[in-house]
Amino acid sequence: MGKLALAAKITHVPSMYLSELDGPQKGFRQAAIDGHKEISRRCRELGVDTIVVFDTHWLVNANYHINCAAHWAGTYTSNELPHFISNMEFEYDGNPELGRLIAEECNAQGVETLAHDSTSLDPEYGTLVPMRYMNEDRHFKVVSISAMCTVHYLNDSARLGWALRKAIEEKYEGTVAILASGSLSHRFAQNGQAPDFATKTWSPFLERLDHEVVRMWENAEWEDFCEMLPEYAVKGHGEGFMHDTAMLLGALGWSEYDQKAEVVTPYFGSSGTGQINAIFPVSAVSGDKVPGPQASVTKSFEPGSSRV
Repeated sequence: MGKLALAAKITHVPSMYLSELDGPQKGFRQAAIDGHKEISRRCRELGVDTIVVFDTHWLVNANYHINCAAHWAGTYTSNELPHFISNMEFEYDGNPELGRLIAEECNAQGVETLAHDSTSLDPEYGTLVPMRYMNEDRHFKVVSISAMCTVHYLNDSARLGWALRKAIEEKYEGTVAILASGSLSHRFAQNGQAPDFATKTWSPFLERLDHEVVRMWENAEWEDFCEMLPEYAVKGHGEGFMHDTAMLLGALGWSEYDQKAEVVTPYFGSSGTGQINAIFPVSAVSGDKVPGPQASVTKSFEPGSSRV
C-alpha cells in the first residue's frame, strides 16, 4: 500500500527567517535553507505527497497529538522569539485522512494519541519554518505531531514512530516523508550573551558530544545510540527531550536500523544550540527491536526510558 520514502533530522532555527530579510543577518543561514531545499527536492523525486513533522515546539502535557486539519493559513509571530519570527505568513494544506490513520494505529499499539482534524490550532514554528523552504508552493500536504513531550516516555515516542510507519505502509494509499524537527544540544546562550553565541554551541562539552553523536549516525552505530538516547537527551540538553528523535528512530526500526545518515547541512552552532540537516535512508526492518508501549502498561513511574 503506502510507502515511507524519506526520513530526516532537521533544523528549524528562527534565524533562517531572519536570513531572508534585509539587514545584518541577510544570507546568514543560507546553508540551512539550502539543506531544506535539497530535502524538498528529494521528496519530490520520490513522489512524496505528505510530509509529517515531529515538532519540538508543540508542547503537550498529556497524550500525543496530531494536527491534521485540512488547511491552515495565517500570520505567525513566535511567542518565544518575537524579535526573530514576526508576522511570517503561512498557508499549507493538511491531510486529515493520514492523521486519523496514524492515531488509530498508535492507539491500537498502546500509545494514546488524538487526531485533531477539525481544529483552530495552527502549527508551531518547528513545522512552519521548514515548510517555508520545503513547501512554499504547497506541493506537499502537511501533518504535524507534538514532540515537546513534557511527561512522556521515550519508549512511547519510539512506538509512536513505528505505529506511524505501519499506518503508512498498511493503511494509506500514498508516499510519505517524516521530519524530526529539533536540534541536537539545545542549551540556549544565557540572556544577554546571545549575540556572542550566534554561531556557537554553548559549551565545548556539548559541542563535542553533538559531534560524537553525528559520527555515530554517519557510521550506523544505532544500537549504541539508542541505548544512550535517554541520557543524551538529559545531559546533552536535547530539544524536546529528543522525543522527535525517538519517533524518527522508531519509524526506522530503532536499534535494528542499519543505514548511515547523510549530512546535507553540516553541524553548526546557533544561539548556543547545535543544529544539523541529515537524511536517514529508509530500509526494510521487522520492527522487532522497537520498544513496546510503556505508559499504557506501567502502573508507576519508571525512569529508565524517560528523562531523568
